[in-house]
Amino acid sequence: MQIHKLSDQLSVSPQIALDDISKLSALGFKSVICNRPDKESDDQPAMQDIEQAVIAAGLIWQHQPVVSGNINDQDVEDFAQLLAKLPQPVFAFCRTGTRCSILWALSQANKMSVDDILNTTANAGYNLNDQQARLESLAK
Repeated sequence: MQIHKLSDQLSVSPQIALDDISKLSALGFKSVICNRPDKESDDQPAMQDIEQAVIAAGLIWQHQPVVSGNINDQDVEDFAQLLAKLPQPVFAFCRTGTRCSILWALSQANKMSVDDILNTTANAGYNLNDQQARLESLAK
């Protein structure tokens, strides 16, 4: 499991395995968000199995499926609302972690400078330069 910290409140990761979930609790995470639709790929664990393991580990579970490459404004608003209401720190995952990073970046556009957002995601291993124009439009 590769965990990439974006802020004190949020870390993201590529797809997790069932045996990773107990580690999340040990690392201090309080909530888990999955941004992958169930059955997005054949190698993906069943969402119901992940949900049950997350709950059994004492963590809060949220499934916010977002179609890769098709993140809309409502997806960003929903993600921001989850971050605001869930116990922190939050761990979010998708296929590679990029989708979660984009959702976070876009939700921060009116709170942080575009350069700070892009630097933060780059330092976490996610190049979101293709989101710069959208970030700039949201920052206004």
